[in-house]
Amino acid sequence: MIDHQRFERRAEIIKAMASVARLIIVEALSSGDMTVGELTGIMDLDISTVSRHLLVLRNAGIVSGRRNGNSIIYHLRTPCVLNFMSCVEKVIAHGSEEPDKGSHCDSCG
Repeated sequence: MIDHQRFERRAEIIKAMASVARLIIVEALSSGDMTVGELTGIMDLDISTVSRHLLVLRNAGIVSGRRNGNSIIYHLRTPCVLNFMSCVEKVIAHGSEEPDKGSHCDSCG
């Protein structure tokens, strides 16, 4: 029997990542914890927009935040999503090659 709820949750997490801005946030947080202000400077977006993207990522369980005085420091809660991004990069690099040539990913075999 297929566990539809589990697949729904997977889809929610993947949808949370399906944004250029949110991918940039995840990449930035892979280098270390940051505040909204620091992320805003990297992304050239306003604070409210970055905050909305962070909320989506928090609700998906990808990032977490802790209060430090008046600031919230954001942290990549699930750095394993970077493994998926590595896989995506390999698909991009080899996507135009002829299929059935075997795997391009060391992890996939």
